[in-house]
Amino acid sequence: MTDPEAKEPFVINRIKAFKYAFKGAWLLIKNEPSIQVQSFCALVVTVLGFVYEISTLEWCIQLLAIGLVLAVEGLNTAVEKIADFIHPEYHKKIGIIKDVSAGAVTFAAVIAALIGFIIYIPKLF
Repeated sequence: MTDPEAKEPFVINRIKAFKYAFKGAWLLIKNEPSIQVQSFCALVVTVLGFVYEISTLEWCIQLLAIGLVLAVEGLNTAVEKIADFIHPEYHKKIGIIKDVSAGAVTFAAVIAALIGFIIYIPKLF
């Protein structure tokens, strides 16, 4: 007889964790317009990376920028969903929380755009 409160093996827990993580990533891409826009931008700069044959270092920096923007955008979405769940009606403090969360995305997106300019402008001229 097995103990119903016994922990599952580590490997099974990791497989389940990846399953939930990929489900969350898919939900973001499928349902969130902001992630869709950011994903399109990521696809464009990825294609540009192949077209302009960027260096390994440039690939690493570009991928870090893409990952940062997508991750912060996902966290922003989570903050907005939690805020809406906790307080569905408009509330000034919830509005500030959502604005600050969106501001974090703006920082990441601006830095990513600057990285893109630094990488690609010299290749265009």
